[in-house]
Amino acid sequence: MSYKILIADDEPEIRDLLRLYLENEKYEVVEAANGVEALRLIDVEKPDLIMLDIMMPQMDGYQVLKHIREDNNVPVIIISAKDEDSEKILGLNLGADDYIAKPFNPLEVIARVNSGLRRFYSLGATTESETGSLIQVRDLELDPESFTLTKAGEVIELTSVEYKIMELLMTHPGKVFTKQQIYEYAWGDEYFVADNNIMVCISKLRSKLSDENSEYIKTLRGLGYRLEK
Repeated sequence: MSYKILIADDEPEIRDLLRLYLENEKYEVVEAANGVEALRLIDVEKPDLIMLDIMMPQMDGYQVLKHIREDNNVPVIIISAKDEDSEKILGLNLGADDYIAKPFNPLEVIARVNSGLRRFYSLGATTESETGSLIQVRDLELDPESFTLTKAGEVIELTSVEYKIMELLMTHPGKVFTKQQIYEYAWGDEYFVADNNIMVCISKLRSKLSDENSEYIKTLRGLGYRLEK
């Protein structure tokens, strides 16, 4: 299957570079030079993954991401010259699946794209074969067919990364997973220093679960995380 990638960036040189590498991997590529054009192409082209710059004219990347996440869970990778931790955390909090700072290694970007597509579009194959049925822990229920999480019957919307984290934790309640184990399972990539990514995702999951007191997801300082039985 040939996946379609949308590159939204106001720098033609960046778009040309990414297009060269993506097309070499046999991906179909569409381009947008501003946020408004990006939203139009998302509706028209239905991309399988979006690469999104932050500092774009007419509508910045954060605004575009907010619009995307209103009704679409397509994988989004932010590529931005803003490399401060606060910017990365903001992007992840708004629903981005990954964040890459400029300047970047194009080969790393391709690896992240491959990982994002594999993680998102292989959910059905991996989950159904491994579980075959609903995963239930206390009042939480994870449905591997619809990729939804419910708490006491109320549906909780998850990104692909959040889903994979909950799948890992709920399949092994009470077991402690290190940050490396969580990252490699949820992101489908080799672990590197990505504590902020994991921290933000766990924080978002707790917020969605109304888990301010860590009654569901427990942090074991210096060890990792577990889902309480």
